[in-house]
Amino acid sequence: MTTILLENERVKLIPLMPEHFDILLPLSTQVDLLKYGASDVSTPEKLRGYMNDAFAKAEQGRALPFLIYDKLQESYAGSTRFGNIDTRHKVVHIGWTWLGEAFRGSGLNTHMKFLMLSHVFEQTDMEKVAFRIDERNLRSRRAVEKIGGTLEGILKKNLIIKDGFRRSSACYGILKEEWPQLKSTVFKELH
Repeated sequence: MTTILLENERVKLIPLMPEHFDILLPLSTQVDLLKYGASDVSTPEKLRGYMNDAFAKAEQGRALPFLIYDKLQESYAGSTRFGNIDTRHKVVHIGWTWLGEAFRGSGLNTHMKFLMLSHVFEQTDMEKVAFRIDERNLRSRRAVEKIGGTLEGILKKNLIIKDGFRRSSACYGILKEEWPQLKSTVFKELH
């Protein structure tokens, strides 16, 4: 997968660049990735580290990070990425998504996931999109289920998050052969 810009009438996913730090900094103080995630963007230093990790993984061909722009609110909203890109097994993860408070529950996430899934299944040879979510994060789990993600199982205590808690990860997947049906049902209003 190569660097790309994804866009529809609601959202623009712009390849993340170092100069986006100042855009993301005020948004990063509005999210609590510490609660469920292994990432922490709560300080300027932690945000810089988070971004540098994304850039390093992008250089290795393992990630494509994005800056999110909400066209409806005419404002930058947060960040997301393709990660754990595995071209041999044709699997890519979608995640590392965080949004400022004003954008949560606004429908923006559904538009983003539509763009990302469309790109994966229609523009690449990837066969599966995976999502890994803290088992306790019911809001995110419901969001992935709403867009057609199937729960494949729980990885018990597989990840230590920033507060030292060993979280269990709910593993969801969407297969390429499932995409046409999801596109025509779940996402029918978006294309």
